[in-house]
Amino acid sequence: MTSRRNAWPIAVAADLLVVIVFAAVGRSNHHESTGIHGVWHTVWPFALGTVLALALTAYTRTDPLSLRAGVRVWIWTLAIGMVVRVATGAGTALSFVIVAALVLAALFLGWRFALGWRRWRSRTRWFRRR
Repeated sequence: MTSRRNAWPIAVAADLLVVIVFAAVGRSNHHESTGIHGVWHTVWPFALGTVLALALTAYTRTDPLSLRAGVRVWIWTLAIGMVVRVATGAGTALSFVIVAALVLAALFLGWRFALGWRRWRSRTRWFRRR
């Protein structure tokens, strides 16, 4: 079971990993550079949104492993990432926005759902044993 003490390191690492995987797979699928510089070019606007969303989550004292936090991180990451991409002259075609929204939702919410399911299952097993 995940302790409260480990919640923040898990959330920060997993959410930043989501953004890195999203960028690396996207760049690979479009036959763009998957080297560190190429991936960083795609990652940083979305990572900025992720970090700001996690900061707001901490400020509001929301459990970072909750689906509620996942929705916040997803929306902020997508919105800030796209705004920064527009401001820096990077592409924001409608198809990219749609794919980014769907993939980021699946990844940010997916790992939280899987972890929450695991935590819920371990608690119900404990009750059944008593």
